[in-house]
Amino acid sequence: MSLHPDYQGTYKYKWKDLSFMQLSGLEPLVVTPEMNFINIGERTNVTGSRKFLRLIKEELFEEALSVARDQVEGGAQIIDINMDEGMLDGVDSMKKFLNLIASEPDISKVPIMIDSSKWEIIEEGLKCVQGKSIVNSISLKEGEEEFKRQATLIKRYGAATIVMAFDEEGQADNYEKRVQMCERSYRILVDEVGFPPQDIIFDPNIFPVATGMEEHNDNALDFFRATRWIRENLPGAHVSGGVSNVSFSFRGNNVVREAMHSAFLYHAIREGMDMGIVNPAMLEVYDEIPNELLEKVEDVLLNRRADATERLLDFAETIVGNVQKEEKVLEWRSNSVKDRLSYALVKGITDFIEADTEECRKLYAEPVEVIEGPLMDGMNVVGDLFGSGKMFLPQVVKSARVMKKAVAYLLPFIEASKSGDAKSSGKILMATVKGDVHDIGKNIVGVVLACNNYEIIDMGVMVPAEKIIKVAIEEGVDVIGLSGLITPSLDEMVHVAKEMERAGLKTPLMIGGATTSRVHTAVKIEEHLKKAQTVHVLDASRSVTVVDSLLNENKRGPYIKNLQAEYEKIRVNHAKKRGQKAFLKIEEARKNKIQIDWNDSTIIKPNQLGVQLLEGF
Repeated sequence: MSLHPDYQGTYKYKWKDLSFMQLSGLEPLVVTPEMNFINIGERTNVTGSRKFLRLIKEELFEEALSVARDQVEGGAQIIDINMDEGMLDGVDSMKKFLNLIASEPDISKVPIMIDSSKWEIIEEGLKCVQGKSIVNSISLKEGEEEFKRQATLIKRYGAATIVMAFDEEGQADNYEKRVQMCERSYRILVDEVGFPPQDIIFDPNIFPVATGMEEHNDNALDFFRATRWIRENLPGAHVSGGVSNVSFSFRGNNVVREAMHSAFLYHAIREGMDMGIVNPAMLEVYDEIPNELLEKVEDVLLNRRADATERLLDFAETIVGNVQKEEKVLEWRSNSVKDRLSYALVKGITDFIEADTEECRKLYAEPVEVIEGPLMDGMNVVGDLFGSGKMFLPQVVKSARVMKKAVAYLLPFIEASKSGDAKSSGKILMATVKGDVHDIGKNIVGVVLACNNYEIIDMGVMVPAEKIIKVAIEEGVDVIGLSGLITPSLDEMVHVAKEMERAGLKTPLMIGGATTSRVHTAVKIEEHLKKAQTVHVLDASRSVTVVDSLLNENKRGPYIKNLQAEYEKIRVNHAKKRGQKAFLKIEEARKNKIQIDWNDSTIIKPNQLGVQLLEGF
């Protein structure tokens, strides 16, 4: 197999005379070159395990210990503990869980990785953990002074640290930015803070591949190249990452995801990646991956073919038993035109879209009704399939492109019906909130909406509330979309909603991102924005349906009414659950104390009173 021309091959370790990284729980873990790869268990992370999240939410902390125990027994050499969830008290949850782990030798024997986007949770963990832990993570996104302050405290607590490839401008999303940010961070830590180089672990950002977007084709390859550069040029430093990110496009197809994880690790380890957050249950043995699947997976990871994503996508469908009939049979062409449009959207077929759109246009009084009717109905099917894991991200992007072609065909007719007054379907402002640099999900939403004739104002990442509101007013946007991946983003979204209310904005607010949820939106955001409707958007494919429902005059009223009723029900149920966990008043608790009758108790006087010195033990 030929490699991408920039992919040079295996990195040779150069440890020089530096000390090895030394970590510990109750037992030491010395990271040497011979160890090859350190597996960090991810299941004690509320974002990585639904079971663990449920147990922590229900405050079943002792039962949650079984998740940690299973990881250690399953071979995890470090366990990653994360309590970043919008409806949790992260500081208290981290403290309780780490204190319980300390009393379980079979768990606490391994080092702990304290994982959070909030510094106060990290510091609480550092106060509780025994041995030498790892902090996950710090970065330059809030500037050098805060970076140095946090690094100094981590050094004082005696921990190692993961450093993310972020800076004040955003996230490193190509090879050059990864190298530049990691080198800058390393020089500050080593030269200015005096941080031991062997205790620095870089995470150069593992991003999804095979998304259907050309700009993501080098995501894995750039990670491999940056890993090699770090190990060759930043002496002592290690490289880690969250491996499951790479296969996000194929969620719902575990066979493909497991193969992608194994192949990614195979190449990343050759380049110098020596630890990572991995679920062993989602790994296939590299040599046991079927040759045809391995070839297509590595074509994607190493960007060896222009059609690599399409080939892997087609192969993935055969793996889940959804073998497609040859399109030349064209049995679907005998269906009604509305069904044909829906089929073309779901399958991403552009061959007949203009002819079918023209046929459908003749059935309606206005050409815009084709978009609002059958085309939107087809996108709803796409959204439902993607949400249930039956479609993959690149398929959704292909569907959006089919939609774009249909809309482009209809635009001249729409313009003609409006006497040449061409208008978009609406103007959408999108931003990743202040404190957050993640924007892949936001960018995908932007592509999908743009393909549906919406004008997108993308403000980028780390955008403060006042700037969002200022641009929204100046541009007269129809919808504001907020994105965020880390837990502090949830607090910032609440702040934006409060500021929107204070400014008197009546613009609908869309909330999206990995850590967001309907519960958080209903309980903590919606009630702060009375003048406009807030709506949680589950994923990119549903954004079109949501925006259409918010802006369409005929749909808006019933949609908002149902949404408000749903969110009110969520708030009531949430309040009930919290009520079930309410503590007794102190007076009632004292009534339940053990009753001792001192007059009827026999108390044995010790043979000798006072402090006793025992020797020979």
